[in-house]
Amino acid sequence: MDGNKAKIREFLGRHIKNHELQDDVDIFANGFVNSLFAMQLVLFVEGEFGITLGNEDLKLDNFRSINALNELVERKSASLA
Repeated sequence: MDGNKAKIREFLGRHIKNHELQDDVDIFANGFVNSLFAMQLVLFVEGEFGITLGNEDLKLDNFRSINALNELVERKSASLA
């Protein structure tokens, strides 16, 4: 869903200044994210998309990029339907 990606990109853009993120850019490998921001990212995903993330969802690979976050949201949203 491009709408979800747009929301994720907008949230990240508020915190990652002076860099236009591509959907597949690894935000951790590029040093854009610290541990505090990672927690903010989890809270954003849960609040914005109305999903609950369990311990099994808190894998780094689910949060590395806009694409990875979008896939996580779609997967968790589908399980609610």
